[in-house]
Amino acid sequence: MTPENAIDPTVPPSGTGCVECDAAGGWWLHLRRCALCGHIGCCDDSPSKHATAHAKATGHPVIRSFEPGEVWFWNYDTSEMYESGPRLAPPESHPDQQPVPGPAGRVPADWLDQLGAR
Repeated sequence: MTPENAIDPTVPPSGTGCVECDAAGGWWLHLRRCALCGHIGCCDDSPSKHATAHAKATGHPVIRSFEPGEVWFWNYDTSEMYESGPRLAPPESHPDQQPVPGPAGRVPADWLDQLGAR
């Protein structure tokens, strides 16, 4: 699947939301988890695209979805998606009650417009 040094299954996620969005009071559509260091960032459909920014800044090429029920991985170096891979340290997703988009209370009413979905 990916180079062994791109995944550390023992590292827990950095939290339940995008690290940078939480720090700035922002919001996200979906969350991604760095498979090496556990950093949680927002997806490329989110306004800030922090997961990709983290991969570029750190050289950590592999992410996994941090959405409930999703176990796929993405390798930025090869642009390949994998339907599954090794189990990572829990939790494997954000809490089920956390809304998408999220987090609760920070998503603007016009979020669809902001994402260009209308």
